[in-house]
Amino acid sequence: MEIELLNQTNSLLDVSSLIRLAEYALLESGIHPESELSITLVDEIEMASLNSKWMDQEGPTDVLSFPMDELRPNSADSGPGLVGDIVLCPSYAEKQAIAAGHSLQEELELLTVHGVLHLLGFDHRNGEEEKIMFGRQADYLKKWRNHK
Repeated sequence: MEIELLNQTNSLLDVSSLIRLAEYALLESGIHPESELSITLVDEIEMASLNSKWMDQEGPTDVLSFPMDELRPNSADSGPGLVGDIVLCPSYAEKQAIAAGHSLQEELELLTVHGVLHLLGFDHRNGEEEKIMFGRQADYLKKWRNHK
């Protein structure tokens, strides 16, 4: 798996762990191991700009996902592809981490898996979609944290 991570913030994070987690989530989802993913960490000003431009929403958010080849789970037999781009905002995520009672690193891990699942077509617009997506998200995080 080729995963490029660009940290455009001053946040000191375990970015190698985020890369390994993204790879784990993609492989668990049945994505071809030679596929490509990009992760970028940005500040709140950049995230607000992206959120406005692409989602027509005001202000920053925690994670944005931009799928490329519209890969779906269990598509490894189709060959490698460009999974897409995930954009994370550590300063925004830090507020959520405090509210949730865990570390920024744990929040960014959750958001990384969340972003990967969005890239693979999962969503949480209604109760059933949310149950499926959040269930898979929790499962991947639990398994990954128990085996890292």
